[in-house]
Amino acid sequence: MSNDKSKDYQSGTKNDKDSTNIPTTYLNFSFYKVDSKWRWLNDIGKDEAAKEFSSLMDVANTKMKVRTYSTVGLRKESDFMLWSISDSIEKIQVLTSKVYTTVLGKYIDASEVFLSAARPSIYSNKTTPGFMEDELPLKYNIVYPFIKSREWYLLPYEKRSEMMKEHINVGRKFPQIRLNTSYSFGIGDQDFMLAFETDNLMDFQELIIKLRETQVSRYIVRDTPMIVCVHKKIFDIIKSLG
Repeated sequence: MSNDKSKDYQSGTKNDKDSTNIPTTYLNFSFYKVDSKWRWLNDIGKDEAAKEFSSLMDVANTKMKVRTYSTVGLRKESDFMLWSISDSIEKIQVLTSKVYTTVLGKYIDASEVFLSAARPSIYSNKTTPGFMEDELPLKYNIVYPFIKSREWYLLPYEKRSEMMKEHINVGRKFPQIRLNTSYSFGIGDQDFMLAFETDNLMDFQELIIKLRETQVSRYIVRDTPMIVCVHKKIFDIIKSLG
């Protein structure tokens, strides 16, 4: 969360008068698990497959934004993640379809898929999402779905806003952490998708500890799985799969 670019991640529906400030943008977080049979492929075949997949990512980045992350050794249910940011879900579907036509695609299955969209925050007018900036990705990205209780949404806006001020102020004490907030209401099983970018995981852990102490945390129903992802080039990720 960086100074005037600080973002909050709790929403309601006070009004939509500023919704045009953020263009229609969909986000897809797709986590993949690699079949153990991949490791039996010869090295030449793996190299060619890595080059093929890398070329696909290069082409995809001319039509949308795709960031690649390794989760090898960090989660048992996935080995890498593709974060796609696009103006249409159809483009995301086309990319996914092409992924499965590659050599590597024959050896992977999606273990988690999250869909969300960009919306303006109703609690702060300084909420340009980090993923809409032209900044380079930070080293780590901690991705997780977020659900709040129905009781939260039934509270008066003024009361929610007051609690959010406390919550946002905690986040502003960690300007080195970039928060990417997106909304899944109606298009996903969660309320929000959160993606915290940082170069230091201990800074992020300290932020989460502090956020647990805010009044807003009373209304959290779910904020798991919390998946640590390491930003890497897809070629290097594939080479690390064994």
